[in-house]
Amino acid sequence: MTPKRHNARQAGMPSQRQLRMGEAIRHALAEVTARGDIRDPQLRDLPITITEVRPSPDLRRATAFVTPLGGQNMDEIVGALNRARGFYRAKVAQMVEAKYVPEITFRADDSFEQAQRIAKLLHETTHEGPGAAGEDEEDLDNGGE
Repeated sequence: MTPKRHNARQAGMPSQRQLRMGEAIRHALAEVTARGDIRDPQLRDLPITITEVRPSPDLRRATAFVTPLGGQNMDEIVGALNRARGFYRAKVAQMVEAKYVPEITFRADDSFEQAQRIAKLLHETTHEGPGAAGEDEEDLDNGGE
């Protein structure tokens, strides 16, 4: 009897095809934003980082996670990117060799904020208040008195 192989799709993980397409789109979007080809003044002069692109399993849609440098005006920038998504899709189609280029939706990437919040919580739990850990150590040194 052969053991069952773990199916990544059943586990909700992206396929290799999705990962390759996501990276190709991310690189193309990064190049377009770096060039500043877009006419929208809100987007033209602002450095935007494309952190990740997640294509759907059928590769018909993709979500691009973005963060502007400094994290300022996130909602306005994401709105402007979504208004210009047809432009970005056309540029990606010129740069990425694919039978079909997915519809791209832009979303704010809040993973950096979440990571900072988790780091802060971890720091707070390891350093609980002044002397909290020190009192326990003194009690152990004195035989629990």
